[in-house]
Order: sequence, then C-alpha cells, then structure tokens
Amino acid sequence: MFSVPDIMVVSVLALLLFGPDQLPKVMRQAGRVMREVQNTSHSFIAEMERAADVSDARTSESKMPPPMPPSPSEIHPPADEPKS
Repeated sequence: MFSVPDIMVVSVLALLLFGPDQLPKVMRQAGRVMREVQNTSHSFIAEMERAADVSDARTSESKMPPPMPPSPSEIHPPADEPKS
C-alpha cells in the first residue's frame, strides 16, 4: 500500500493545492463519494448473489427427475375374486 512518507507527501500537496479553508470541505466530499461507491457496490453484490440464488434454485429444480407415473395396479386396483 502506501508508506508513511508517501501519505505525508500527498497530505502536504493536498494542503498546498486546496488550502486550509477548502481542504476539510474537499475531504468531506471525498468521504461522501466513497460512501456512495461503497453502498452501490454492496447493493450490486447483494443483487448478484440474489440472482445467483434464484438461478441455483431453478437449476436444482430442473435437475430433479420427473415424478414416477402410477403403476397400473394403483390406477385400476384388482377386483375381488369370487370365492368358489
């Protein structure tokens, strides 16, 4: 990532570029933008996971074998045979 000297150089450059009055406003706006990007990415990931779960459920349902048809004895039970 960044080392401490790198962060200090960027901080000094930002202070010189924006000045002490504007720097807090710029950083606050940058924080809002980062929060919005994070919220959007979380909602995107949640939507993709939900879509994958729905797709998995459909796939597992389609892989289930069809129900077995009833046997002929279940459709037409044998008639009682008369006793002789």
